[in-house]
Formats: sequence, structure tokens, C-alpha cells
Amino acid sequence: MVVTLIFLAVLIGGMVIGMPIAHSLILTGVALMWHLDFFDTQLLAQNLQAGFDNFPLLAVPFFILAGELMNAGGLSRRIIDLARAFVGHIPGGLGYVAIGAAVLLASMSGSAIADTAALATILLPMMRDQKYPDSYSAGLLASGGIIAPIIPPSMPFVIYGVTTNTSISKLFLAGVFPGLFMGAFLIAAWWFIARKFKLASGERVGWGLRMKAIVKSFWAMMMPVIILGGLKGGVFTPTEAAVVAAVYALFVSMVVYREMNWTKLYAVFLAAAKTTAVVMFLCGAATVTAYMITLADLPNMLADSFAGLLDQPMLFMAVMMIFLLVVGTAMDLTPTILIFGPVCAPLAVKAGIDPVYFGFMFIYVGCIGLITPPVGTVQNVVAGVGKLRMETVIKGTNPFLMVYVVLAALFVIFPQLVTTPLKWLH
Repeated sequence: MVVTLIFLAVLIGGMVIGMPIAHSLILTGVALMWHLDFFDTQLLAQNLQAGFDNFPLLAVPFFILAGELMNAGGLSRRIIDLARAFVGHIPGGLGYVAIGAAVLLASMSGSAIADTAALATILLPMMRDQKYPDSYSAGLLASGGIIAPIIPPSMPFVIYGVTTNTSISKLFLAGVFPGLFMGAFLIAAWWFIARKFKLASGERVGWGLRMKAIVKSFWAMMMPVIILGGLKGGVFTPTEAAVVAAVYALFVSMVVYREMNWTKLYAVFLAAAKTTAVVMFLCGAATVTAYMITLADLPNMLADSFAGLLDQPMLFMAVMMIFLLVVGTAMDLTPTILIFGPVCAPLAVKAGIDPVYFGFMFIYVGCIGLITPPVGTVQNVVAGVGKLRMETVIKGTNPFLMVYVVLAALFVIFPQLVTTPLKWLH
């Protein structure tokens, strides 16, 4: 009990006073070391390095780079243009374009922030021109952006897999159909909103222009085919898939579309390097805490506390998901994975829950946290791009947030929605 209190008090206390999460994690590890009379600076440094000196984590910088290259090199824009050509003429059509493009982009980058920035930059001005309500436009774009970490390739699945020793390939495949469910549920929600506000439709595009859009987007569309095909066929591992994605995006940007020059390339590498540094430092700091959590036997202590729930897997899952929803309101996805993944995953195994299914649910609910206030990382991206008040974005996101919560409940009640397609794909 004392270990749990120290863990929570130091971690939450550090964040409350404004300390960066990575620093709070290191401080938490140090506090546990002192409590266990096990303080060793060399051990601290070794665990810090071990956290990012991990081969599977090489996928992280390459997926980040692939997302940056897609946005700067014109791949994202061509995907959005393709969606506009086919559904832009329907009343409220730009909303359906946003959803379709979000699903397609999700199969390429795996980054909610990168995909949301691309969608908002291109589509939000168009929505304003057609008199769409700012709140619902922004809310839809934010909600569509969080499909990215669910459909493979997914950076959060990589981090979760490394942190909890869960198969990354299986996590990737587990996200395919649920990601499509997310798109379908968003379409249903947007249909009700479009009817209510009688939203305008764009000009119908003939098949000639549609074929041109297909041709222009062909090279961009081949990216998910190569990545998913390679993963499914065992041609490369998730880490190698990240390298393939980055190299392919670079080739298409510079050689095929020719929208990338050396000046832009430097800016892209710099942005990717900065984001990678933040993520890797978090991974290292979390490893310090995770090591001490293991030595303190915290997972088994929590298992004893949850003993009454471990015999009821569905109830245990419901409690875990509610807990993660609450955590998501105050914490970004990556820290949530690094802090709570090593603690929650062993409990799920004790409860007899499939670790891949639990890992998927962990990430899915964590993604919902990206569109919940007060932190709402993805909401902040849309607000920044559209120069909107955060309150406006939050109001517009709420209907889609409720849809995602309902879908989470369905995944808990009917885990077969996740596990059955996984067996088909595996």
C-alpha cells in the first residue's frame, strides 16, 4: 500500500507543480529506490538508456518521419482530393471526405497529431467556405484524427508492445476492423448532424476527374498496400515496416510528386527529430519507473486489490476502461502507455483476458483521451490550426466522443468484434 501511495503521490505531485512528465517519472523511480533502500545512480542511468536502446522502438522515429513526409510531400493532400472527388457532392460531403481521408491516412502514418494537422489544414477552410458550423467541423476533424493510432501502422501499438512485451504484429492486425468500425460510426453521427443543419454540398465531379484523382493518388494509395501486405505476408517486421514507410514517402515526395526540396527536407527531418527526442526520453524515463515497480512487486499488490474482479473478466475490463478514460482526460497517450501499461497488462493476464485484445482496448480508450478536455492533445491541434477557441472545439467534439464511448462499450461486451477478425487476418 505504501509503495502505491509513493508511486501516485510523487508522479501526480510532480505533474501538478508543472514538472514535465518524463522528469516526474524519473523522480518517481528515484523515490521508490529510496523507499526500497536500493538507490544506485549507475542503475538509474542504465535503465534510462535501456528504455530507448531497444530495436523495436526504431519504428517510432521512422513512423514519425513518414507522417511528416506525407504532409510536406503532398501525399496527404492527394488522399483528401481523392475522397472529395467521390463524396464531396453529398450534402455535408466535406464531413464524409474528412472521415474517408482520416481512415486512408491512418493506414499510412499512425500518428493522430500528424493526420489531424493535415486534415484540419486542408479541410477546415473549405468547410468554412461552405458555411459549416466551426464547432462540428473542428470536432469531426479531431475525432477522425484519432483513428490513426488504431489502424496499422500505429506508433502507440509499437510503444505498448515494447513496454508490455505484447506482439506488435498482432496488435497491428487487431486494429484493422475496429478502425473501420470507428469510421462507420463517425459516418452515422455526421449524417445526423448534416441533416440537422442542412449542410451544403459541393459540386458533383464527373468520372473523368475522378479517374484523374485516382491516378494522382495512386502512389500515395500504394503505401498502405505495401505496408499491410508486407506485414501480413511476413516480408518485414513492424520495425522494418516503419523504415519502408519512411523511405517510400521520401521517394514519392521527391521523385514522383516532386513537392519536396532540400530546404523542406531539412525542416521535415528537424521536426521529426524533435518529436522523436521527446518520445524516446519518455520511454527511457518510464523504464526507470517500470523497473522499480517490478522490484516493488506493485502489479501483484494491485492484483490482490482487484482480486474480486479478476474472476469476472468483463467487469474487470469495464473498470479498467473507465479508469483509463479518467486518466486520458489529464494525460497524453504515450505517457499513459508507459506509466500504466506495465501495471495493467499483468492484471489482465491474471483475469484471463487475451493480452492482444487488452492491448487494443488500452490504446483505443487512450485515443479517446486525445479528444477529452482539459488536455485534449488532438483538440489543441485543431484549435491551433483553425485559430478557434478550445471551448468551440470541445463542444463540437462531444457528439463524436459519445459515439466512441458507445463503441468502446460494445468492444467490452462483445470482445469478438476485435478477436474474431484478428483470427481471420493472422
